[in-house]
Amino acid sequence: MKTAVIDSVYFIGAGGIGMSALLRFFLAKGYQVGGYDKTPSELTEQLKAEGAFIHYEDDINWVPSCFKDKEKTLVVYTPAIPAEHGELTYFREQGFNLQKRAQVLGFLTKEHRGLCVAGTHGKTTTSTMTAHLLQQSHVGCNAFLGGISKNYGTNYLLSDDSDLVVIEADEFDRSFHWLRPYMSVITATDPDHLDIYGTKEAYLESFRHYTTLIQPTGVLIIHRGLEMRADVQPGVKVYDYAREEGDFHAENIRIGGGEIVFDFVSPLGNIKDIKLGVPVSINIENGIAAMALAQLNGVTAEEIRRGMETFKGVDRRFDFKIKTDKVVFLSDYAHHPNEIDQSVKSIRELYQDKKIAAIFQPHLYTRTRDFYKDFAAALSLLDEVYLCDIYPAREQPIPGVTSQIIYDNLRPGIEKHLIHKEDIPDVARNGQFDVLISLGAGDVENYVSQITEILNHRYGQSR
Repeated sequence: MKTAVIDSVYFIGAGGIGMSALLRFFLAKGYQVGGYDKTPSELTEQLKAEGAFIHYEDDINWVPSCFKDKEKTLVVYTPAIPAEHGELTYFREQGFNLQKRAQVLGFLTKEHRGLCVAGTHGKTTTSTMTAHLLQQSHVGCNAFLGGISKNYGTNYLLSDDSDLVVIEADEFDRSFHWLRPYMSVITATDPDHLDIYGTKEAYLESFRHYTTLIQPTGVLIIHRGLEMRADVQPGVKVYDYAREEGDFHAENIRIGGGEIVFDFVSPLGNIKDIKLGVPVSINIENGIAAMALAQLNGVTAEEIRRGMETFKGVDRRFDFKIKTDKVVFLSDYAHHPNEIDQSVKSIRELYQDKKIAAIFQPHLYTRTRDFYKDFAAALSLLDEVYLCDIYPAREQPIPGVTSQIIYDNLRPGIEKHLIHKEDIPDVARNGQFDVLISLGAGDVENYVSQITEILNHRYGQSR
């Protein structure tokens, strides 16, 4: 990445949650920044307000002239962009310096001490929690996150003093192989993205290779019991963690009254009475991993205790929108069967005697094809399920693969419905439930504000 001569950076897929963090980095460094995204969003509008030029037509004529000097322009793209995309094709044929988002992040891990969080699920919350623990402490950090931190209202943190950079390490398209972590957490390796990897074995091998990239003076913190084999360089320290076992773990867990409190057990020194700012049980494990990274980088016990209690969470991760005696509504990005399983179990633990319903939009035809029985098993833990059509993202339909195959495998006796996403407001108006969860990584999120408004009005919470 020839930053010495570059003065402009153009992003193809600018509105993606990971891309936008990089976009903000280059804005903060004083570069001219622009880009393309398929559709406007709240995030793209924020980026424009911060000084980026963004447009929504795949047309090179929309690209300002300042981004057409190949000697001074870096073009960053996401692998989710089709190879035949018009602007991408233009920049490639004209010989521009093209870099995947992950390549740019890899450069940053060579220039800074990278604290990278990888895993099928849990990585966004764990990395955001880690960034908050560091940022509110005397240590500080930079961060490129895969979600919007509720503490800071952004997915990007910049420090003038710290050389630590927290990065969410994405396994899609083997992107995390560009990174050179100083320290890394691996939260989970449940097979995913089989459209890319083909087999479970290839997926696990990708994580093994990732562990070889940790710098020799670094640290690997791996969830106990994963199928993958770690293969670190000489000099890398390896720790494991889990909820109630491992080098880092919790004990004396107390759940009740809407609170979760536990003692953090660590080879670097135990910390009593950790109180979760977002009290759902999966955040016990997420918190253990985040606290381990923070403690290894000099955050004090009191700073860790304060940071965990003040952590507000991440948009779309156990994101409570309504929490009253009459109704509870939350949005969750969960889109893998194990994520849904953990999400539902965490909610069930909080609301044991309540009727819990979910609106679920499957994400990708291939993921639905590969895991439809697992999706059905996880969703069967609910009392009621509203299944939307599959969100295709980058994919074309696969014959015979629809939400129907999940529906047909739900447990006998569960209340279940096949709906279109346009029917979602009617679910909020007429559904009979105590707790409602919106699940999925697609555009089901676009309905969250409307659901919130309808439920507030329905239950007398409107102002």
